[in-house]
Amino acid sequence: MKTKITHHLTEELILGYSAGTLPEAVNLIVATHISLCDHCRAAYEACDAVGGALMDAVEGVDVPESCLADTMAAIRGARPEARPAPAPRKAMPAPLQGYLSGGIDGVRWRSVGMGVRQAVLPTSSAATARLLYIPAGTAVPDHGHRGLELTLVLQGAFEDEEGRFARGDIEIADAEVDHMPVADVSEDCICLAVTDAPLRFKGWLPRLAQPFLGI
Repeated sequence: MKTKITHHLTEELILGYSAGTLPEAVNLIVATHISLCDHCRAAYEACDAVGGALMDAVEGVDVPESCLADTMAAIRGARPEARPAPAPRKAMPAPLQGYLSGGIDGVRWRSVGMGVRQAVLPTSSAATARLLYIPAGTAVPDHGHRGLELTLVLQGAFEDEEGRFARGDIEIADAEVDHMPVADVSEDCICLAVTDAPLRFKGWLPRLAQPFLGI
């Protein structure tokens, strides 16, 4: 049975992804969500169609011979997958596969305390992407945000002050959001999380460990 996705991308994120203006880590999480979400995939394809129509309407100008090759190289570097295909229910979504050479079983997890583990993915420095493993029933330390935090559920579910998030749901948190996500007791939770600034932890112990964990 397919999980109903109720938490979606913003229009700004979809437009930015379509235009190729987002940092690599943000592109990755947007592409991964689109591969799971019919609603956001349709919105993305509509943006691409509008963009294509606008390009067709622009009067042509002379460009250097290398322009096409340079543009395609930039697109390949900025967007993990131009048109993410729908992902099977339990498979690792296609946009993530290029970042996980050994699949989810080959991830080198690093403990961040309380049973929670993380694996930072190799992306550009403009934002950070990491996988989070949260054991069933475990809470992530209470924290706020100095910037944007995007959290996409790949397995299981979690709940916080903003609601319940299951596979395919994405939580968008900014400086106005303080929360303490708790993994559902029924299953360990695995998420893809992206941040463009350090988190603001409330407890002294997470703050002490923060420089060593890069969160």
